[in-house]
Amino acid sequence: MIGVISLFADFTYEGSRSIIGQYLGLLGAGAFVIALITGGGELLGYGLRLFSGRSADKTGRYWPITIAGYVLQMTVVPLLALATSLPVAALLIILERVGKATRNPPRDAMLAHASKQMGYGWGFGVQEALDQFGALFGPLFLALLLAIHHDDYKLAFASLAVPAAITLFLVVVARLVYPRPAELEAAAPAEVTTQGLPRVFWVYLAAAGLVGAGFADFPLIAYHFERSHIVATPLVPVFYAVAMAVSGVGSLAFGRLYDRAGIRVLIPLTIVTAVYAPLVFLGGFWASLVGVSLWGLGMGVQESIIPAAVAPMVASNRRASAYGLFTGAYGIAWFLGSTAIGALFGVSFAVVVAFSLVVQVAALPAFVAVTRQHASKARAA
Repeated sequence: MIGVISLFADFTYEGSRSIIGQYLGLLGAGAFVIALITGGGELLGYGLRLFSGRSADKTGRYWPITIAGYVLQMTVVPLLALATSLPVAALLIILERVGKATRNPPRDAMLAHASKQMGYGWGFGVQEALDQFGALFGPLFLALLLAIHHDDYKLAFASLAVPAAITLFLVVVARLVYPRPAELEAAAPAEVTTQGLPRVFWVYLAAAGLVGAGFADFPLIAYHFERSHIVATPLVPVFYAVAMAVSGVGSLAFGRLYDRAGIRVLIPLTIVTAVYAPLVFLGGFWASLVGVSLWGLGMGVQESIIPAAVAPMVASNRRASAYGLFTGAYGIAWFLGSTAIGALFGVSFAVVVAFSLVVQVAALPAFVAVTRQHASKARAA
C-alpha cells in the first residue's frame, strides 16, 4: 500500500523535479543559485526529519504525522504553476522538501514493520521500485506535455494536481485499512529501551553521508545539460525518467540481494555508481545517458538498501527516531556536497568530478568496517 502511494507521490514531485532546474534558469537563477535552492531544500527537508521521527516515536502518532507531510507536499507542487518569480518558486520547492521530511521517518518506521516478514531488503526494495516507477512516468508525462504545448511550464506544474489528489486519497485509505502497522510484524515489537543508538549505526551513518555528499542534484545536472548543449531541452526529463527506471529495477534486484548477501553488497555498488560523475560532467550525449543511469542506480541504492540496513540495527520502538536522525544527517551531507559541486562549476568540470569521486570512495572503509561487524555478530550467533 505504501508502495502504491509512493508511485503516485513520485509521479507528482519527481515529475516537477525533472523540470525545476530549467524553470529556475528561466527565472534568472544560475548554477550556484540552483544548487543553493535545491541543496538548501534538501538540508531543511532532511534536517526536519530529526524532529518528525522523534515526535512519532514519543507520541505514537505515526499516521497523523505522515498524513500531514503528504498534504503539504502534494499541495505545494501544483502551486508552482502560479510562481512567477524566483523567490516564490524557491519557497515552494523548499516547502515540498519539508513535506517529504515530515512524512518519511514515521512512514519508514511503519514500512519496517510490514517488511519484517518478507525481508527488509525486499520490502524496502518493492516500495522503492514502485516509488521509482512513479518517478519514471511523471517526467515522461511532463516531457510529452512540454513537447506538445511548447515548453508551457505552468501547464506542466498544474497538471500534477491530478496525481497529487490520488496520492492523498490513497493515504487516507491506507490509514483506514491499516490503522496499527506495528501489528504486521510476526513477532512482538522489541521492548522499550532508553539505550543510545549502537556504534555501528554511527559508522554506517558516516559512510552514507559521504556517499550522499558526492551525488549532485538532478536539477544541477539538468542545468549542465542545458548550458553545455549536451541534451536537448525536451529530452532532459526523458533522461531523468531513464534514471528513475534504472533506480526502480535496481531497487528490486539489489533489495533481494541484500537479504541474501547482507550489507557487503554496498561496497561494489558504491564503486560502480561513483562513476556517474565523469560520465555526466565530462562526457557527450551517450556517455551522459550512461552516467545518468548510474546516477539513478545510486539513488535507488540510497533509497532502498541503505535505509533497509538501518531497521535491524535499532530497536523497533526507536526506528522513527533512528530514521529521522539518519536521514537528517544524510541531508546535511547532501547539502554540503551539492553546494560544493555548484560552487566548483566555476572552476572546472574536472574538479567537480574529482570532488565527487573522492568523497564517495572515502565511504568504502566505513562500509567495510560495518560489514565486518555484521559478519562477527553472525558468527557469534
